[in-house]
Amino acid sequence: MSTTTKFTARTKSPFRYDIVGSFLRPTELKDARAKFTAGNITQAELTAVEDQEIIKLIKKEEAAGLKAVTDGEFRRSWWHLDFFWGLTGVAFKKPEHGYFFHGEETRQGTVTVTGKISGENHPFVAAFKFTQAHVSAGVQVKQTIPAPAQLLVELLSPNNIAEARKFYPNTADLFQAVSAAYHQVILDLYDAGARTIQLDDCTWGMLVSKTSEKFINSFGEGEAETLDELKALYLKVNNDAIADLPADLTINTHICRGNYHSTWAAAGGYDTVATPLFDQENVNAYYLEYDSDRSGGFEPLKALTAGKYVVLGLLTSKDGKLEDRQVIIDRIHEAAQYVPLDHLCLSTQCGFASTEEGNILTEADQWAKIALVKSIAEEVWG
Repeated sequence: MSTTTKFTARTKSPFRYDIVGSFLRPTELKDARAKFTAGNITQAELTAVEDQEIIKLIKKEEAAGLKAVTDGEFRRSWWHLDFFWGLTGVAFKKPEHGYFFHGEETRQGTVTVTGKISGENHPFVAAFKFTQAHVSAGVQVKQTIPAPAQLLVELLSPNNIAEARKFYPNTADLFQAVSAAYHQVILDLYDAGARTIQLDDCTWGMLVSKTSEKFINSFGEGEAETLDELKALYLKVNNDAIADLPADLTINTHICRGNYHSTWAAAGGYDTVATPLFDQENVNAYYLEYDSDRSGGFEPLKALTAGKYVVLGLLTSKDGKLEDRQVIIDRIHEAAQYVPLDHLCLSTQCGFASTEEGNILTEADQWAKIALVKSIAEEVWG
């Protein structure tokens, strides 16, 4: 790369060095949540600890040089379920089994439909306002939420579909309700000051797996009898949710293959989902897992619509071992064969704690990873 190469200055997400969103929960927060679960402290007392730890985290993120920070998802137990439970008409349900990851089963948790679904008064809006109120001038807040398609997968799983059918006999009506509920939450977040929203999405990550067949026909009524039809459904519910939003609101997405206690759920390259994901989903940028050979190569990125960005998740968040600096730099330039270098950024492949259990690394490891991301990005892009 020529030393005279000029790159566009990033003033909005994604930034050249970036994060996905979740952080390891500090001991104080874990202890408080355990006490709350046991009935030994009140919700107000738990919230006070969450507030305190989120403020500490924000200052650490700022000190690390991050341009867009999150609350670390410190108010959540799960990266996705807590958002679902915040919607009207969706509630907690304890299933017989958790999710099955490679070599590990998660704890149990899912959703049930208790009425018509809507997005008014979602608790994530108040959570965003708190984070926004505690960042320094010039620092942005990125709000992460699970993708609409992720909720559909949960609602229409074999364990939950009967409850959904009580209120939505017609699947198309359920699709419309989910998209509308999301649209409402997103607009409320915008009104609260959010200008960057990230849709975290394991649906595409699971479709690349050889086990994707299990999702076919889970929708019933012949809605998705082939993989292409299922991709079309995911695309529609996501795009409908983010249609007709304010022009200054940035919508990005993170595609994941599972991140629980340093384990993973799926393996496979992006080849089978590049279309319609990279060329038809109406987002600004894709945060993509590329930390292992489970993610395949960079060639599928050639499907990317011109003008979109890719955040290369080349450093793993699943362990604390620091990657070889030159290997990462070389891989960035390899990806630049398919996406202009000016439209690439760098991050870890996922968050550090998609659930409150967290991945198997230390807080020091976590910040060392972020420091390495920043250092490499500054070398590559200046």
